[in-house]
Amino acid sequence: MIRVVLADDQVLVRTGFRALLDAEDDIEVVGEAGDGESAVARCAELHPDVVLMDIRMPGVDGLTAAKQIAERDDLADVKVLVLTTFELDEYVYEALRAGASGFLVKHTEPAELIRAVRVVADGEALLSPSVTRRLIAAFADAPVAAVASGEASRLADLLTAREREVVALVAEGLSNDEIAERWVVSNATVRTHVSRAMTKLNARDRAQLVVFAYRNGLASIPHRD
Repeated sequence: MIRVVLADDQVLVRTGFRALLDAEDDIEVVGEAGDGESAVARCAELHPDVVLMDIRMPGVDGLTAAKQIAERDDLADVKVLVLTTFELDEYVYEALRAGASGFLVKHTEPAELIRAVRVVADGEALLSPSVTRRLIAAFADAPVAAVASGEASRLADLLTAREREVVALVAEGLSNDEIAERWVVSNATVRTHVSRAMTKLNARDRAQLVVFAYRNGLASIPHRD
């Protein structure tokens, strides 16, 4: 059973999401929060698999809450799925850097929301190839250098050639199955390479691998037409 916490300051939005998700046999909404501070508290109390986090909330916003969750060892297994009003919200890239596992726009189709919860709960980033390219092109032209170039190079050098390759493919938005098909190997082999790369880079999930790849030269920023 996938356990979900809903964090949104609009009661009607939470009510709608709860009705939709609770109707699924494998998903259960275990708690709600109307602001970021309450969202962190509910996650600490309930330890859900996924928290649907609105960005714009009173008091502590969703970005701050996502970062607080990512920084807490006791909440390491909580995946943050950010909700945003606009498809190219200026905060989306910051949300990924803060530790979110992906993002959805609020007008997402119900079936896509359900799929997103399952994907994120399974440990994959909710970044399709088209979304990845659009996000990076929009927000990574002048990325914030969170690590010095020397340190970035040192981290990249920790990876084997195969691990660097798998990080680049994850950054393109490919799933494990798609990478396995390209390499002509098993899904388990791909998972092993991804897991080892995440461990070496201290990445919380695949979304952070994407950020690392684009910020440190393991993948190229797509050219916009």
